[in-house]
Amino acid sequence: MFKYLCFLPRFIVIVFIVFCYSLDTSAQDSPSKIALTNATIIDGINSQPIQNSNIIITNGKIADIQPNATEVPSADSVINLAGRYVLPGYIDAHTHISSLETARRALMSGVTTLRTAGSNSYHDVAINNLVKQNKLAGPEIVAAGIFIQPELGEDLLADNRFAKFFDGVKSEEQLRKIVQINIARGAQVIKTRATERAGAPETDPRKQVYTEKQLRIIVDEASKANIPVMTHSHGAEGSLAAVRAGVKSIEHGTYLDERTIKLMKEQGTYLVPTYTTVKDLTEPGGDYDHPVTTIRGLHMLPRMEKTVQMAIQKDIDVVASTDSGYGPESINRVTMEAANFVSLGMSNIDAIRSSTSLAAELLQVDDHTGQIKEGYDADLVVVERNPLRDIRALQDVIVIISNGKIVRNRLPFGITN
Repeated sequence: MFKYLCFLPRFIVIVFIVFCYSLDTSAQDSPSKIALTNATIIDGINSQPIQNSNIIITNGKIADIQPNATEVPSADSVINLAGRYVLPGYIDAHTHISSLETARRALMSGVTTLRTAGSNSYHDVAINNLVKQNKLAGPEIVAAGIFIQPELGEDLLADNRFAKFFDGVKSEEQLRKIVQINIARGAQVIKTRATERAGAPETDPRKQVYTEKQLRIIVDEASKANIPVMTHSHGAEGSLAAVRAGVKSIEHGTYLDERTIKLMKEQGTYLVPTYTTVKDLTEPGGDYDHPVTTIRGLHMLPRMEKTVQMAIQKDIDVVASTDSGYGPESINRVTMEAANFVSLGMSNIDAIRSSTSLAAELLQVDDHTGQIKEGYDADLVVVERNPLRDIRALQDVIVIISNGKIVRNRLPFGITN
């Protein structure tokens, strides 16, 4: 059906896409009280599941958790899980969501919360405003707004005040001003870069682009509004400068060395390695498909493997993500990242935490989501098998509840009379 949209006027296409989004993720028509019965709960914190449980959801919140339940509670909607596994909704800590359609794809993969790492013209802020207004079921978005980098490119079009950055964003005045504009436009995190990209054929991801002094200016200005800074960085030199400058997280970190890992541990800096994206560089299709980046990925991947393994061994907080825009060609999902972490030596429960409770800590939303707990948002997913035994079970999402709204329910599988 979507292939025929190119023949329609643009306005009709936009209305059609918004309408399709609302069919799947409307926050308007879900029951106010939902009961999940016969559930096995993996709460995002503890390594032992809670069996034979009921979860009562009222007005978008987890109102009650009933372990060893023997009775079916009264509710507007009762979903019998027959022992299946309930987890917190997944959190994707590094995305490039910029439209209703891509937000819908993320939600339909089980992602009920995400952080953007740069978005077109503050679309991430706008989508999150719709979620907060209860127009959409989710995902909740921790928005970065415009990616702060030496040359803004097309992002110059995002705000009329950006005309002053036409020749670059490098001076202290420019760096402070663009942070201020981002925050004024609704950004909840600031995204900047310490090194060049890996996914662009003409750049070397090891090359540093901002100095420690420039990064400190960005961190300082953001801190005035209690806003953290996430930093794109592959190379060792740029990553060390970023950690010294006080950033909250290193995004990618392909060439991290032991010196920087040690400093990250001392300062509590998170690592969001986007391992699955580097793997995607080496494979046909997906978000990246260019011969230069494919060859680059083949030598980056072993370095990334070493970085993640070193971070796990040194007890660095490693958080799962996709680095995806969730476009129609994307095959990266946060559940794949968790599975890859396990293949690199992480325990199953820590991989689950990396995409739920630990990610919530990084995004500073752990006061209301990221675990299954009374009073928290009803952000939940149901999977068929036990991910504590086989982490790949996370990928088989059969029920999704976001902010207390049922956005997917494939149960029961059998025909009932």
